[in-house]
Amino acid sequence: MFFKRFVSILIGIISIALVVGGIIGLVNKTDITQIFNGIVKDEPTNSLSGRIGKDGPILVVKIDDTPAAHPQAGLEDADVVYIEQVEGGLTRLAAVFSSKIPDVIGPVRSARISDIELLEQYGRVAFAYSGAQRKLLPVIAEANLENLGAQRQGSDIYANDPARIAPTAMMLQATKLMEKVLAQGNSIAISKNVSWGFGDSPETGTPIVSAKVSWPANSYLVTWSQKENRWLLSHRDTPNMSASGIHLGPTTFVIQFVSITPSEYYDKVGGVTPFSATVGSGKGFILRDGLAIEAIWNRPTAQSGTSWTLPNGEEILFAPGQIWVALTDKEPIFTPVASAIPADAASKSSK
Repeated sequence: MFFKRFVSILIGIISIALVVGGIIGLVNKTDITQIFNGIVKDEPTNSLSGRIGKDGPILVVKIDDTPAAHPQAGLEDADVVYIEQVEGGLTRLAAVFSSKIPDVIGPVRSARISDIELLEQYGRVAFAYSGAQRKLLPVIAEANLENLGAQRQGSDIYANDPARIAPTAMMLQATKLMEKVLAQGNSIAISKNVSWGFGDSPETGTPIVSAKVSWPANSYLVTWSQKENRWLLSHRDTPNMSASGIHLGPTTFVIQFVSITPSEYYDKVGGVTPFSATVGSGKGFILRDGLAIEAIWNRPTAQSGTSWTLPNGEEILFAPGQIWVALTDKEPIFTPVASAIPADAASKSSK
């Protein structure tokens, strides 16, 4: 925070110097530009999101995504958030943190078989979840994950929020968990590049106001805010607000078409657990800067990161900032710019 304030003040001083120097001929503009660029480059950015913040140990938390779980806590600090289909066509989130670990994250829910393949591209992450089907627990234990489920931790780490109702009441004390893990010397992967990069948008794409992404029993509306330069999320057509009052929304929203098939696992009432395949290749869309960009994804092995390109093979760079990835097998519904009201006119809840 101090560094950001210092940079803002210094940029103001430099701007004044440029004006005054241009008038009296005492300041060389090239020198000023070099000084400015050097200051900005010194501020670290996270490899997963491109947002301000250093690379750190990766914590992944499974979070409930039913209406009863909202508002969720801590999601605004995640670098990447995945939306996964679970039993009954509902969705659950896998939130990836590394640039910042918030104090509290939740409500925490159970792991699914899709998580193991999805997360392997990040290395040995700290994996926090409320539990899992008995048949799946040994699979998680053998996976390349630091198994930090609630069954292995005390109530000081996984605590029920008295203001919430079970099963959407369990909240992870995340900073306590990570302090404990690091104090024990556990080997946790540090965030690094996982095949996507950050930079300017390609000179292609369709201008849109919004996109609706659906699953059998859930949907997200993704609406572009020119004012905030990010996508504002609605969950089942209701503004998706965090517990802190922030309107959730990323700078890059990824729609990744995947194969979703029944697995051998079932929930406690007999519902079949779907498996979302994230190794291989397929189509999708990258949403950034108010554009929907048709894209191809490729991930040759579970250990590989996921790359995104245009159909001609040119890499698609993400906008620096938080990323949400919707794993779905349904086509989104896009609203073109010309046929809708601008997002900012309907985004008062984001203030």
